[in-house]
Amino acid sequence: MAPKKVAPLPHNVRANKSASKKDADPLFERRPRKFGIGQDIQPKRDLSRFVKWPKYVRLQRQRKILRMRLKVPPAINQFSQTLDCNTAVQLFKLLSKYRPETKQEKKTRLKAQAEKIAAGQQAEATEKPTLVKFGINHITHLVETKKAKLVVIANDVDPIELVVWLPALCRKMGVPYCIVKGKARLGTVVHQKTATALALVDIKDEDKLSLNALVEAVNANFIDKSEEIRRTWGGGILGAKSRAKVAKREAAAAREAAIAKTA
Repeated sequence: MAPKKVAPLPHNVRANKSASKKDADPLFERRPRKFGIGQDIQPKRDLSRFVKWPKYVRLQRQRKILRMRLKVPPAINQFSQTLDCNTAVQLFKLLSKYRPETKQEKKTRLKAQAEKIAAGQQAEATEKPTLVKFGINHITHLVETKKAKLVVIANDVDPIELVVWLPALCRKMGVPYCIVKGKARLGTVVHQKTATALALVDIKDEDKLSLNALVEAVNANFIDKSEEIRRTWGGGILGAKSRAKVAKREAAAAREAAIAKTA
């Protein structure tokens, strides 16, 4: 059976179609790219999804997701509420004035002192320096004896059990405390890799006003909100797929309720 002959287009349609075609410029030939195998180079794409990341990267990402999904008790959730950026800048400016001496500085000081004694001179009597205190056992003792004027705790201590009890102890003893981002940032203040917590005990007269202002800001964010902090759970955030599923279920339930009402 012969194939059916297709009827030609009407004359006016043919005329419009031919007029719409632009004349190809012979100087600029159109060469569309073909991305088949062995042809044009593929365009750059974000391939990070297909990268096999190192184990420590995978672990920290999984830990973050787990903390979002699981219900986090208030004692641990309080470490997600850190001091605001502006107050933290003022705090670290104050802490930098009370940094302890480095090993090299201590060595130079002791060497100069030893040389004076060897030369028969009397060593100069120096006052006890006012420095920021660090070390979790030392800070615990300072809080228990109410000598600490301000305690700064890192939010990313691992394991968290090292400091999870410290905010409650500070509240009980009436010592101002705050939680800041980064144990490494605290470590730089005291010339260590990391530091779980720092404490200010003694302070110079010229810095008393700035310390009082900091204590007021810190108390407003932590001590005054202690009841709220003690009752606020964290986590329980669903992923995108789960949220879409729940939304779909709720929409279906709303639709059924609307149909039942009209019936």
